[in-house]
Amino acid sequence: MGRRAYDCDMSSQRPVQPATERHGTPSGVIDHAAGLLEDARSVRRDLHRWPEVGLDLPKTKDRVLEALDGLPLDITLHKTTSGIAALLTGDKPGPTVMLRGDMDALPMPEDTGLDYASKVDNVMHACGHDTHVAMLAGAARMLSERKSSLPGRVLFMFQPGEEGYGGAEYMLDEGLLDVPPLADGTPSPISAAYAIHITSSMPAGMIGTKGGSVMASSDSFDIVITGKGGHASEPFRTFDPVPVTCEIVQAIQAMVTRRFDIFDPTVVTVTRLVAGTAYNVIPESARIQGTIRAISAKTRSSVHELIQRVADGVATAHGCNAETTVNLGYPVTVNDVPSADFGLDIAEALVGEKQVVRMPNPVMGAEDFSYVLEKLPGAMLFLGGTPHNTDPRTAAPNHSNRVMFEEDAMTTGMALYSSLALRTLGVTLD
Repeated sequence: MGRRAYDCDMSSQRPVQPATERHGTPSGVIDHAAGLLEDARSVRRDLHRWPEVGLDLPKTKDRVLEALDGLPLDITLHKTTSGIAALLTGDKPGPTVMLRGDMDALPMPEDTGLDYASKVDNVMHACGHDTHVAMLAGAARMLSERKSSLPGRVLFMFQPGEEGYGGAEYMLDEGLLDVPPLADGTPSPISAAYAIHITSSMPAGMIGTKGGSVMASSDSFDIVITGKGGHASEPFRTFDPVPVTCEIVQAIQAMVTRRFDIFDPTVVTVTRLVAGTAYNVIPESARIQGTIRAISAKTRSSVHELIQRVADGVATAHGCNAETTVNLGYPVTVNDVPSADFGLDIAEALVGEKQVVRMPNPVMGAEDFSYVLEKLPGAMLFLGGTPHNTDPRTAAPNHSNRVMFEEDAMTTGMALYSSLALRTLGVTLD
């Protein structure tokens, strides 16, 4: 049996002292989160029924504001998107910590059969962002009830447009991190930022992450091969771009396996080939499109250069021309190592060492929380959400039309969000 992505022995990296001796015994935090589970479930299901795509999420924004109503938060509604920044100021001075939850859905059908399945055609919360919002709103309520003893501030970042729209970058450009000083004029900059992402491929309630590169960059490429068209019965009178296209696809795969270190990997996947209009016509041009993933800036840059070189070389050898365009997407998501270790240690105090994993490898998916981590120390952590009585190895994955998440795991998520903030501000868990 192959090792799962979350299989890793942490014993050699774990301090001898129990995590609860460093962070406190979090029974009160866990009980508080459990008491808010039904509220979180309600928020999550409302969002799941009415999912929205992109940067403009009016229904989602209204439901988030409803969930935050009555809490002692200074709320900023972003102008360029449906982003919401909610600032909780404790009654004692201290630094600021940021917690992020993304809000958008995917443009795809849902086939889960759930009684709260999407009511919007071809739109689905298939990546669990509805749970992220529900957990972050729950954490905002938990921490608000500790306002009198909170030494610092918590900024809750409710972000639209993670699924390819760069919503985090929009919020950053609009001044998300420019938090005002405390009432007495004392600066209180954001000292750390954390995000949680649920996954159906890890047992419910388990928590994992790693320091360094934790998710890949995501870029797309478009290669247009131009030759000389003609009659399909007379290829010698043409410069046929179709076999050239096929050869470029194969050469790209050889490039990946022969030019890049397996310990600093890349994934280059061709996802679209377009050529021709009729069975008896050799077209003048053909097109190749696909995606590039890398876990280091160095490899990312090298792939961009080499794809163009390969396409040019193969096309030229056959009398054709290749025009390559690389469209930059999200950069590599790089966890600050001390922040990731801190998050894993807090997770151990919450759920016990057997439920915490230091991931051996990055995930080749991409995240725009990467933009935040380019500006602040922090980490993205993964929360297991495999439904009970389901094998994580065979569960429908994130982005599947059949993916489902165990809602009970939101108790752990709310407790983790809250504990990350409390411990960053120096508050012992109780």
